[in-house]
Amino acid sequence: MSDVLMSSLPRARRSARPEDQQARAGTLLVSPAVILLVVILILPVAVAFVLSFSDYTLGRDTLEWIGFDNYADIFTRSSYRKMIVATVLYVVVTVPASVGLGLGAALLIRSLKVGQNLYKTVYFLPVMASLLAMAIVWEFALHPTLGIVNRTLALGCGSPLELWPWYARSCAEGFPLWLGDRDYALWTLAFIGIWQSFGFNMVLYLAGLTSVPRDLYGAAEMDGVRAPWERFRLITWPMLGPTTVFVVTITMIRSFQVFDTVEALTHGGPAKSTYVMIYAIYEKGIAQNLVGLGAAITMLFLGFVMLISVAQRRFVERKVHYQ
Repeated sequence: MSDVLMSSLPRARRSARPEDQQARAGTLLVSPAVILLVVILILPVAVAFVLSFSDYTLGRDTLEWIGFDNYADIFTRSSYRKMIVATVLYVVVTVPASVGLGLGAALLIRSLKVGQNLYKTVYFLPVMASLLAMAIVWEFALHPTLGIVNRTLALGCGSPLELWPWYARSCAEGFPLWLGDRDYALWTLAFIGIWQSFGFNMVLYLAGLTSVPRDLYGAAEMDGVRAPWERFRLITWPMLGPTTVFVVTITMIRSFQVFDTVEALTHGGPAKSTYVMIYAIYEKGIAQNLVGLGAAITMLFLGFVMLISVAQRRFVERKVHYQ
């Protein structure tokens, strides 16, 4: 009898089952987020991808399709090769140093009995400060004649430090132009990047250390693991695996995005030695209004970030122990 009644109902009413209603409600709830994702993220990337095959500039009503010419320029011209080399070198130097210093600072602060909050505040200050304002401070500190860095180094002239050939040569000829010498500019910016980012990594590692069960240390001590290095190698480091994956990924992406210090201190120079990718995107796409070329560099930058994410997922995260 119930089958007969169900068959006599309209098809629309028969389909309005609780499962269908929940599915429609879920679709309505998710649709705003999906629309925002498409409009804010996917659509701009798609537009940049299309424009990267053109010579489009702002203000023109038409554009000309030039195929892979923009990408060919990136991989054949020396200035863009320097861009890739400078970006990779900056990331290779900044990421391991800032991650290692962040972990070391977290372990040292964790071991203190008094003054933990003070050291946390001191190390985290560079993160809270405006990087552009700090870049101006560093510009004065690194001034070749008036800066505190070279003045402090000059105090050691005539001391046993001159046994170091570089120091002896600098005392005789003058200390380097840290931001004006192509041999030192990129390393100076990397040092500033490490100084600015390792406090953030320290806070993340401090949060990760609080999640390590204390019972593990007691069990390890019962098994004869008492040396600090052994405790770190066998317990602390493996348990910090998820935190390390997150810290390395975030630090690497932030290192690829370096712009403020380059714009404030070197403008990509000297001799393109600090010509990193984000600054090149700004210079070509905005300052010189070469939107097509800027879009091509943007797609290359996104490709680097995607490769990092895939490599992190494939090779690192598989070996991480999640509680």
